[in-house]
Amino acid sequence: MDEDEASYWLLRCENRFFVVDGGPSGKTFPLGRASDFGDPATALRIGDWQGRPCHAAEITRAPAHLPGELSLLRPLHGLAGVEAFALAGRASVLLDWQRNHRFCGHCGAPTARKSGEFAMACPACGLLAYPRISPAVMVLVERGDELLLARSPHFRPGVFSALAGFVEAGETVEQCAVREVREEVGVEIANLRYFRSQPWPFPNSLMIAFFADYAAGEITPDPAEIEAAAWFPRHAVPPIPDQASIARHLIEAALRAAAPGKIA
Repeated sequence: MDEDEASYWLLRCENRFFVVDGGPSGKTFPLGRASDFGDPATALRIGDWQGRPCHAAEITRAPAHLPGELSLLRPLHGLAGVEAFALAGRASVLLDWQRNHRFCGHCGAPTARKSGEFAMACPACGLLAYPRISPAVMVLVERGDELLLARSPHFRPGVFSALAGFVEAGETVEQCAVREVREEVGVEIANLRYFRSQPWPFPNSLMIAFFADYAAGEITPDPAEIEAAAWFPRHAVPPIPDQASIARHLIEAALRAAAPGKIA
């Protein structure tokens, strides 16, 4: 680490990130040298932002010499913007990886960072542990002018979203989409169409979003996962997830595509 080069620091304390006032643009991450933050021994270089290097580190308390506050990860989308939220998400995944792989999962020996890549290497047996990424599929099912939306009991009151679930071992994302919709609401789908993807650091997902057409079946929610599900006319959708989530953009794209003279 170049001690003379000022960097942005993503400092995490008890799963909250330290942010400072960035002026009219909102909150930002503190800028300084490693010595300004106690020379964190396990700091990670996670990329660049606004023309400067970025480092991430775990801390035990907020820096006393700087006015700032600790924020949970998700609110950073509104406090600091899309790019800052994405950067903090990357930092969160990598800090979790470093913390969770201090010892080899095969032989139990202490591990060490492998030079040149994000891998924790076991000097005893050679096992490499990379950051975990869990692919998950999200599907917005369409039936004419209607959208199939559902809510988990974990959602904020009144909020509905598209259906989603994790890809299982040996399964393609397309197979996962069909299975998850069938399991969660008892509906069959066709004409799967890719929308876009989003890293989702809660804790380490990669969301892969699709549109699909209704093919058959009656809505029968799985009570273990779905609190409520229904077909909603596009002009009367219920509250949907906030702008931080790809679910919001998926649903809004469907609404724009149906509006006269509009395209997604």
